[in-house]
Amino acid sequence: MSEKTGGSFARLKGDLFKDIELSNISRFRGELMGAAMLFIILFHVSLPRWDMFFGLRRMGNVGVDMFLFLSGVGLWFSWVRTPSVRHFMVRRFLRIYPAWLIAASLYYIPRFHGGSVAAWIDLIGDIAVNWDFWLHDELTFWYIPAIMMLYLFTPAYMELIRRHPIYRWLPVLMILWCVLVQYVTPIHAAVCHLEIFWSRVPIYFIGINMGESIRRKDTMDGASIWMILLTFAMTLFSSIFMEQNLHGQFPLFIERMLYIPLTITSILLMNRIFRRTPAWFNRFFSFVGALSLEAYLIHLHFILVYIPARWSYWPTFLVCVAITLPAAWLFARFVTWIARRLEEKIL
Repeated sequence: MSEKTGGSFARLKGDLFKDIELSNISRFRGELMGAAMLFIILFHVSLPRWDMFFGLRRMGNVGVDMFLFLSGVGLWFSWVRTPSVRHFMVRRFLRIYPAWLIAASLYYIPRFHGGSVAAWIDLIGDIAVNWDFWLHDELTFWYIPAIMMLYLFTPAYMELIRRHPIYRWLPVLMILWCVLVQYVTPIHAAVCHLEIFWSRVPIYFIGINMGESIRRKDTMDGASIWMILLTFAMTLFSSIFMEQNLHGQFPLFIERMLYIPLTITSILLMNRIFRRTPAWFNRFFSFVGALSLEAYLIHLHFILVYIPARWSYWPTFLVCVAITLPAAWLFARFVTWIARRLEEKIL
């Protein structure tokens, strides 16, 4: 082996086994949010059930779990800086609620054709909090009411684990709750329609739990890369197999439990990618991540539905992204202007 080849191998080996810096989750948070948003768009672009890539395309909804995990991490940083419930709630809801009200109004009002008092109440409830999601599992924009509900419990949870770290184990009970919702008949009858919410709660609070380790810039032994790769491969390929061959034949919460380790290992592995990719590549993903809220709200119901169904998968995805990003940027500028005016009056 030549000296040059030996040196390259040594550098590759040293880089592979380099300690894993958890702070990279914060460093590349924007890029990771952008990747999550693109995964979600890939998930929403339709693909025939018989297509050999159907299972892989179905995996795009792991982007939601990435959003929730990264949101939990970011909220811990925010809480440590300013441990004020009022400040936390105002900042969080000003970030989301104006955009939500605009998008919900544009979606629900044109579809409303009058009717009884109950119909008007239903319209107001849908625009205000998407209450048909909570009552009937109506999934339009479901992520927004779900994250707003989680915000209500977040300050109490963060203060609880700060004072009593043992309660960082609560996500284990949240996973147990998902099992109860699926298999304990009275609970299933009462709240099974919210499975998509319950099964995403654990990853959000796990993100909060990891926030302090990330803030302290803790590291993982470089040898753990093999465990990370094994976990990633096992969860990814089992989920793809289930979606490709058993779609509709298993409780969805089972797959979403697989998403928990898949989400964390995916993020750790993508950090290694973003450390090596060109600056322009990272800036693109970070740009998408900065617009993730607005892109989520408009890409499906205002853009994707108007792209001809006869188009194939990748042209549909690329056109959707090409239209969504500038539209989301304009939407974000307008919403930011509103939020700043409101923040000046409230805080």
